[in-house]
Amino acid sequence: MSTEPAAAGAATPGGYDRRRELQAFDDTKAGVKGLVDAGVTAVPTIFRHHPDSLDLEATSSSTDDVAAIPVVDLSGAPREEVVARVRHAAETVGFFQVVNHGVPGELMAAVLDGVRRFNEGPAEAKRRAYTRDTARKVRFSSNFDLFQSAAANWRDTLFCELAPVPPSPEELPEAVRDVMLEYGGAATELALRVLELLSESLGLPGDRLREMGCAQGLNVVSHYYPPCPEPHLTLGTTRHTDANFITVLLQDGMGGLQVLLDRAGAGGGRRWVDVPPLPGALIINIGDLLQARMHQLAAAFFAS
Repeated sequence: MSTEPAAAGAATPGGYDRRRELQAFDDTKAGVKGLVDAGVTAVPTIFRHHPDSLDLEATSSSTDDVAAIPVVDLSGAPREEVVARVRHAAETVGFFQVVNHGVPGELMAAVLDGVRRFNEGPAEAKRRAYTRDTARKVRFSSNFDLFQSAAANWRDTLFCELAPVPPSPEELPEAVRDVMLEYGGAATELALRVLELLSESLGLPGDRLREMGCAQGLNVVSHYYPPCPEPHLTLGTTRHTDANFITVLLQDGMGGLQVLLDRAGAGGGRRWVDVPPLPGALIINIGDLLQARMHQLAAAFFAS
């Protein structure tokens, strides 16, 4: 049996109606965790990815490749050295871990625990938050592109838009109500700090990227990956880039995060590299918008 899904709105010659299955799944408002709670023993067809997208031959967890992901200590060297390290990480990988970043470990643990309790808590609380109405500041759903993608991901998501106008506390699920706004504020402070270092790395005033609006909005996107009965048939998250300015990523201890690197030297090529959890670290991902903005600033700077 082929694992290649039909188009999102199509029925196969054998009578399988993918759109109908997608709608039935969405109507449960329970997400992928709801399937697990119901005792599924096989991955439903809508979650099955084409074998080509599941090819792991180019994946590496070797020491050398893992070491290619920079780790930047934000307080462990003279500022000019930190600026140089951030610039190198942004230029070579665009994806790096930061330590001594100022976000308390207790706060990071609390927000992870809150997200976990929400996803593993009462189904009714999740149903109340479940929506595809993007006008709502707080929404829970499974796969924002459920009805457009070729195959759904084995993942549920709690989305919280916290800035420029935060939601009222009552809009936040009880499991994260006491911690989400505080964590969002701390993550924003870190993002501003990194933007300042990036500005200085271009030879510009530290507040240039902030003044250009690179930190006006804040969305906290919390992904939850339930246990999967057939992980070789699906993915938690497909390959993508972040269409934003900057992402501050908090990874739990389970692992699974990968980044695509261009490998220099013998063999070369592109390779998916594991990013093992580093206790206490946060991950910085330079988004598409910030890459474009930095290229513009660099061009203007060197032309002047």
